[in-house]
Amino acid sequence: MAFQMDNRHRSRDQALTMVKNKRYAPPSARESSETKEATRAPGQGLSQRVERAQQHGDGGRVHANTQYSQQGARGGGRYQDPIPHQPSNDPAKYQAHGCYGRGGPRQRGTPRPYHDGRRSGSGGRGVPTTTSVTLPELHQAPQVHHQVPVVTPSPPETGSSSLHVEVNTGQVQLQFQQLAIPDQSSSIQGMQLAPPSSKSGRFPMRPGKGTSGSRCIVKANHFSAELPDKDLHQYDVSISPDVPLHGVNRAVIGELVTLYRQSHLGGRLPAYDGRKSLYTAGPLPFTTRTFEIVLQDEEDRIGGAQVAQRYAILDIFVTCYSVCSLLIYLPVVRREKHFMVVIKFAARADLHHLAMFLAGKLPDAPQDAIQVLDIVLRELPTARYSPVARSFYSPNLGTRQQLGDGLESWRGFYQSIRPTQMGLSLNIDMSSTAFIEPLPVIDFVAQLLNRNVSIRPLSDADRVKIKKALRGVKVEVTHRGNMRRKYRIFGLTSQAARELTFPIDDHGTMKTVILYFQETYGFNIQHTTLPCLQVGNPQKPNYLPMEVCKIVEGQRYSKRLNDKQITALLKVTCQRPQQRELDILQTVNHNAYHEDPYAQEFGIRIDERLALVEARVLPPPRLKYHDSGREKDVLPRIGQWNMRNKKMVNGGRVNDWICINFSRNVPDSAATSFCRQLAEMCQISGMDFSIDPLFPPLTTRPENVERALRSRYQDAMNALKPLGRQLDLLIVVLPDNNGSLYGNIKRICETDLGLASQCCLTKHVYKRSPQYFANVALKINVKVGGRNTVLVDALSRRIPLVSDRPTIIFGADVSHPHPGEDSSPSIAAVVASQDWPEVTKYAGLVSAQTRRQELIQDLFKVWQDPQRGTVTGGMVKELLISFRRSTGQKPQRIIFYRDGVSEGQFYQVLLYELDAIRKACASLEPNYQPPVTFVVVQKRHHTRLFANNHNDQRSVDGKSGNILPGTVVDSKICHPTEFDFYLCSHAGIQGTSRPAHYHVLWDENKFTADGLQTLTNNLCYTYARCTRSVSVVPPAYYAHLAAFRARFYMEPDTSDGGSVASGVTTSRGPTGARRAAGNVAVKPLPDLKENVKRVMFYC
Repeated sequence: MAFQMDNRHRSRDQALTMVKNKRYAPPSARESSETKEATRAPGQGLSQRVERAQQHGDGGRVHANTQYSQQGARGGGRYQDPIPHQPSNDPAKYQAHGCYGRGGPRQRGTPRPYHDGRRSGSGGRGVPTTTSVTLPELHQAPQVHHQVPVVTPSPPETGSSSLHVEVNTGQVQLQFQQLAIPDQSSSIQGMQLAPPSSKSGRFPMRPGKGTSGSRCIVKANHFSAELPDKDLHQYDVSISPDVPLHGVNRAVIGELVTLYRQSHLGGRLPAYDGRKSLYTAGPLPFTTRTFEIVLQDEEDRIGGAQVAQRYAILDIFVTCYSVCSLLIYLPVVRREKHFMVVIKFAARADLHHLAMFLAGKLPDAPQDAIQVLDIVLRELPTARYSPVARSFYSPNLGTRQQLGDGLESWRGFYQSIRPTQMGLSLNIDMSSTAFIEPLPVIDFVAQLLNRNVSIRPLSDADRVKIKKALRGVKVEVTHRGNMRRKYRIFGLTSQAARELTFPIDDHGTMKTVILYFQETYGFNIQHTTLPCLQVGNPQKPNYLPMEVCKIVEGQRYSKRLNDKQITALLKVTCQRPQQRELDILQTVNHNAYHEDPYAQEFGIRIDERLALVEARVLPPPRLKYHDSGREKDVLPRIGQWNMRNKKMVNGGRVNDWICINFSRNVPDSAATSFCRQLAEMCQISGMDFSIDPLFPPLTTRPENVERALRSRYQDAMNALKPLGRQLDLLIVVLPDNNGSLYGNIKRICETDLGLASQCCLTKHVYKRSPQYFANVALKINVKVGGRNTVLVDALSRRIPLVSDRPTIIFGADVSHPHPGEDSSPSIAAVVASQDWPEVTKYAGLVSAQTRRQELIQDLFKVWQDPQRGTVTGGMVKELLISFRRSTGQKPQRIIFYRDGVSEGQFYQVLLYELDAIRKACASLEPNYQPPVTFVVVQKRHHTRLFANNHNDQRSVDGKSGNILPGTVVDSKICHPTEFDFYLCSHAGIQGTSRPAHYHVLWDENKFTADGLQTLTNNLCYTYARCTRSVSVVPPAYYAHLAAFRARFYMEPDTSDGGSVASGVTTSRGPTGARRAAGNVAVKPLPDLKENVKRVMFYC
């Protein structure tokens, strides 16, 4: 039955009822998708080179989460209870860092009674605020009231930029039923939902374990954790006055535990989440208590020599109003901070349900209990190291390595407890990230500018670069001896230090900053031409000369790294598998979990041996090439093959092409000969490619890119249009360091001229490697509509649940802006196969949406058109129509690979996006609901697989030491009951291979384990840009590339040069700006030309 192309929306009854918008924090047992904040930035990684490095091996973790300040120490306290205080000398003291130091002995007064048992201070459990989103309207489940409260702990201290919506379990069950049960009140005429594939709110159960492939044993960086047999209790904690810094909260609770553990806490050592919850192994001897804790600000302490002076010390700063601000410090007076702490019983965690879940007898994981155990095991590392998300870093965990421009790498480790088939498992992995070097600010600026800052004054560009690098950085003064007061930088002065003056009396007598420091401290400022730092309160800033400031140690660098820093960090983080395995074991031994006082308190025992896991190595698929080649097909070996003696299965045609050279280091003769060799390689590979260009290469300067492209294109069209032909391809030679040039070329060609382009770097013009020419030929072929290779099983119709009936395979991803890019939106990308049964060509669509929004908003949309009335559209609908036009058939099965979703977002992403897929199908034709399989692809996790015997060549890649491509694991370290697996589909080149994790959230096609694992592995051999299997299933990979390319249209300066990103097409629909959260308009992406949309130009 043909699609109905009429988009008119007849009637709009609500098919589903509303899910309440709530805040949801991802449970600790589900690993977060870390850099997606970065940016998937990372998600997306920090550049396309990082993404490519991670494809072939572990490029290290570069985190983009906000680092929490963890500074402080202990002070005195007062307990609001009539029981007298008994000091404790227990060695297992609560360790914490904070902004406050230890106070002197205080006389404890009489306790103040706690009257009504209510919590003081801010309420709630410390759930982070995130952007709201409206989920599809689904039925509310009735609220179930329990007589015994169930613990719902706050999330651990992770900085998550993702959107979270709280989902009630009973609610979800009805929501899942609504996704599967036909709805008679459809919002679209004739829309009926597919028959139910599940009668519960659960993800699909594992359909048995796979059996295909050769069996082997691998080791995983998971360590068995024994479930404690103690009752876990949760207590709500309220600290007033409220302090947003977790370090201060920990210092307060740490002092409380030190003072009152034995006397009033029943000898228990509690675990604290840094926010609103406290956990104990057994009950405390009270239901509600109030304590008073006193801490002293450590920055106000003064050294002995200064105390001996017995007079006030004056420190002077010039404010933005040029008024003298005197900061007086009395060495005999200690500034104290008083905190009221209310501890109130909240609930008990049910470990029995956790044990039942781990045994496979219950379908839903009790995330509350798992999270308590995770917080307990994070308690000691949080006190010892610098926590960043779920990782811990320290300069003492490995050698610091300079990254350039004032940055250095710190080694650390990732830690998370997870429920698996072998029970609770502690996942430990090595990690590295960038920290700011604790340098004098003058030295930092010299490194940043790569020159001696005293030689010549700063330019405006220098000032901007310094201000951007130092904004938000904490520094300490060095001219005051032991008085090392700390400040946070927020800007630079417009004047140099020698020009800054301030009044010293009421008569307006002025004094320069330079003279003041000389007279007061005997300090001669050397760099008088440099600006001063603006610190403190932005409303009334204080100024400090750069050379009296030093950067405080332990500040993670969360902004985007440049290419040089990325390269340096990759060199540090890339470890061969055997070395990484050894480092993980040494980390576990160093952590000494058997001696951890918190683990002992809660009865948690960690095995110190890597988990041994059964695995299988799936065979590679046979690939088909053109019959005119000497080799008509090939069986890849260790995940790779080459194009020698082979021709593309469908060669594209390039009759008319031109070349523009933007590199001043490449003469016309070199550009001409390079292009000729490239054209010859395209011919050899099977393309119909004209050897000579339409015009000789044009050499021009990068700043003339817009004029050169338009002028040359117009010249070509003037010559071709009378002949009824079009320009097929533009070849561009770029400087190796080209800044925004690459992005500008792609934006102009794809959104204005409608022209496929191929960019080549100068270094390749001179190297002229045959392998390089062969790889570029592969990219050009698919950009002009060709097809490089297909699976032999696809042509012979032997792929289960794909070859039997028309099947469309989707890939989807969302790219988030880098940290600090507050004005940039997120970009959603969806690609879908356009050929069947080959499933090799993919068309792509993108859409800008609210920043940090993970749900893809434009999968299905409805808008009002002035002429047509109510109109439906969206990315899924467009791609389904495109499939019908390309193949002549409508899809009868949908497989949807969704990239970049953390486990805490599974429910809301599935409910929202599966609902959009349903509506898109129903808008095309009455009763059209093809069965859907929805699979999440996760690459940003920390599970690593190692060969059981590194010398066994049957299970190890001899070159890299990694496990063989095709290694799949669906036991022991996987989910206890749900359908998931780890697949290492690629051959690692350097570092340790990272397997992709696939988790099935919906399966109406009833895949077997072997069926889905084999399909996914085989698809990884069809990636168009190289003759290697890739680490992520190609549709998900293409979606990532599409989202990355679309950012060039908005931010052309994000390119790192070369043809390293992909292109996109924009989805049809309303062209007005979308309103984001806070009523901020999201600028729509520019439309791409129709002739560009028809090809895989994004390769």
